[in-house]
Amino acid sequence: MIVSIPVLWGDQDALGHVNNTVPIRWFESSRVAYIEQSGMHEMLTGLSLGPILASTTCHYRKQLFYPDTIHVGARVSKVGRSSMIVEHQVYSDSLQAVAADGESVIVVFDYASQRPVRIPEKVRQAIANIDGPEVAGIRRHE
Repeated sequence: MIVSIPVLWGDQDALGHVNNTVPIRWFESSRVAYIEQSGMHEMLTGLSLGPILASTTCHYRKQLFYPDTIHVGARVSKVGRSSMIVEHQVYSDSLQAVAADGESVIVVFDYASQRPVRIPEKVRQAIANIDGPEVAGIRRHE
Protein backbone atom coordinates (compact mmCIF):
# COMPACT_ATOMS: atom_id res chain seq x y z
CA MET A 1 0.00 0.00 0.00
CA ILE A 2 1.45 3.36 -1.04
CA VAL A 3 -0.06 6.75 -0.26
CA SER A 4 1.12 10.05 -1.71
CA ILE A 5 1.21 13.06 0.60
CA PRO A 6 2.28 16.65 -0.10
CA VAL A 7 4.86 18.06 2.29
CA LEU A 8 3.15 21.02 3.98
CA TRP A 9 4.78 24.32 4.94
CA GLY A 10 3.76 23.61 8.53
CA ASP A 11 5.62 20.26 8.51
CA GLN A 12 8.89 22.18 8.79
CA ASP A 13 10.52 23.15 12.07
CA ALA A 14 12.61 26.18 13.07
CA LEU A 15 15.62 24.75 11.21
CA GLY A 16 13.66 24.75 7.94
CA HIS A 17 13.42 21.02 7.35
CA VAL A 18 10.58 18.57 7.98
CA ASN A 19 10.30 17.95 11.72
CA ASN A 20 11.24 14.49 12.99
CA THR A 21 7.69 13.77 14.17
CA VAL A 22 6.16 14.14 10.70
CA PRO A 23 7.39 10.86 9.14
CA ILE A 24 5.83 9.02 12.10
CA ARG A 25 2.47 10.60 11.16
CA TRP A 26 3.07 9.60 7.53
CA PHE A 27 3.71 6.02 8.71
CA GLU A 28 0.34 6.16 10.45
CA SER A 29 -1.40 7.36 7.27
CA SER A 30 0.03 4.44 5.31
CA ARG A 31 -0.94 1.94 8.05
CA VAL A 32 -4.49 3.25 8.13
CA ALA A 33 -4.71 2.97 4.33
CA TYR A 34 -3.41 -0.62 4.53
CA ILE A 35 -5.94 -1.50 7.24
CA GLU A 36 -8.77 0.03 5.20
CA GLN A 37 -7.71 -1.61 1.92
CA SER A 38 -7.40 -5.03 3.52
CA GLY A 39 -10.80 -4.77 5.21
CA MET A 40 -9.20 -5.41 8.61
CA HIS A 41 -10.99 -2.51 10.27
CA GLU A 42 -14.44 -3.92 9.52
CA MET A 43 -13.37 -7.45 10.46
CA LEU A 44 -11.97 -6.39 13.81
CA THR A 45 -14.80 -3.97 14.61
CA GLY A 46 -17.26 -6.80 14.04
CA LEU A 47 -15.41 -8.78 16.72
CA SER A 48 -15.11 -5.77 19.09
CA LEU A 49 -11.35 -5.78 18.56
CA GLY A 50 -8.98 -3.16 17.21
CA PRO A 51 -5.41 -2.58 16.18
CA ILE A 52 -3.23 -0.76 18.69
CA LEU A 53 0.27 0.60 18.11
CA ALA A 54 2.79 -1.11 20.39
CA SER A 55 5.94 0.53 19.03
CA THR A 56 7.35 2.42 16.08
CA THR A 57 10.84 3.18 14.84
CA CYS A 58 12.03 5.61 12.20
CA HIS A 59 15.38 5.86 10.48
CA TYR A 60 15.90 9.32 9.00
CA ARG A 61 17.97 8.96 5.81
CA LYS A 62 17.70 12.43 4.22
CA GLN A 63 16.33 15.84 5.13
CA LEU A 64 13.01 16.79 3.57
CA PHE A 65 11.83 20.30 2.69
CA TYR A 66 8.74 22.11 1.44
CA PRO A 67 7.66 21.86 -1.34
CA ASP A 68 7.80 18.15 -2.06
CA THR A 69 5.55 15.16 -2.42
CA ILE A 70 6.37 11.97 -0.60
CA HIS A 71 5.13 8.45 -1.19
CA VAL A 72 4.93 6.35 1.94
CA GLY A 73 4.50 2.62 1.78
CA ALA A 74 3.25 0.08 4.28
CA ARG A 75 3.54 -3.67 4.06
CA VAL A 76 3.19 -6.39 6.65
CA SER A 77 6.47 -8.27 6.91
CA LYS A 78 5.60 -10.68 9.73
CA VAL A 79 2.53 -11.87 11.58
CA GLY A 80 2.85 -13.40 15.02
CA ARG A 81 0.28 -14.71 17.46
CA SER A 82 -1.25 -11.35 18.42
CA SER A 83 0.98 -8.84 16.65
CA MET A 84 2.24 -7.90 13.22
CA ILE A 85 5.22 -5.95 11.98
CA VAL A 86 4.47 -3.26 9.40
CA GLU A 87 7.41 -1.91 7.41
CA HIS A 88 7.33 1.67 6.13
CA GLN A 89 9.35 3.59 3.57
CA VAL A 90 9.15 7.29 2.67
CA TYR A 91 10.25 8.22 -0.86
CA SER A 92 10.75 11.86 -1.87
CA ASP A 93 9.88 13.10 -5.36
CA SER A 94 12.27 16.07 -5.02
CA LEU A 95 15.20 13.97 -3.86
CA GLN A 96 14.36 10.93 -5.98
CA ALA A 97 15.44 8.87 -2.97
CA VAL A 98 14.26 7.17 0.20
CA ALA A 99 14.19 9.81 2.93
CA ALA A 100 13.06 7.63 5.86
CA ASP A 101 12.13 4.08 6.72
CA GLY A 102 11.10 2.14 9.77
CA GLU A 103 8.60 -0.25 11.21
CA SER A 104 5.63 -0.39 13.50
CA VAL A 105 4.40 -3.20 15.70
CA ILE A 106 0.61 -3.48 15.73
CA VAL A 107 -1.22 -5.63 18.27
CA VAL A 108 -4.77 -6.89 17.87
CA PHE A 109 -6.36 -5.72 21.10
CA ASP A 110 -9.58 -6.52 22.93
CA TYR A 111 -10.55 -3.18 24.44
CA ALA A 112 -13.16 -4.77 26.73
CA SER A 113 -10.68 -7.09 28.46
CA GLN A 114 -7.72 -4.73 27.90
CA ARG A 115 -5.62 -7.60 26.56
CA PRO A 116 -3.98 -8.60 23.29
CA VAL A 117 -5.75 -11.44 21.47
CA ARG A 118 -4.84 -13.91 18.76
CA ILE A 119 -5.09 -12.43 15.28
CA PRO A 120 -8.28 -13.85 13.73
CA GLU A 121 -7.86 -16.16 10.74
CA LYS A 122 -9.87 -13.88 8.46
CA VAL A 123 -7.44 -11.03 9.25
CA ARG A 124 -4.51 -13.34 8.50
CA GLN A 125 -6.16 -14.20 5.18
CA ALA A 126 -6.62 -10.50 4.34
CA ILE A 127 -2.91 -9.95 4.98
CA ALA A 128 -2.06 -13.03 2.91
CA ASN A 129 -4.08 -11.61 0.00
CA ILE A 130 -1.89 -8.50 -0.01
CA ASP A 131 1.54 -9.61 1.21
CA GLY A 132 1.49 -13.38 0.74
CA PRO A 133 0.58 -16.43 2.83
CA GLU A 134 4.12 -16.87 4.21
CA VAL A 135 4.00 -13.41 5.82
CA ALA A 136 0.57 -14.08 7.34
CA GLY A 137 1.65 -17.41 8.82
CA ILE A 138 -0.70 -19.39 6.60
CA ARG A 139 0.60 -22.72 5.38
CA ARG A 140 -0.33 -23.86 1.92
CA HIS A 141 -1.83 -27.31 1.61
CA GLU A 142 0.20 -29.56 -0.64
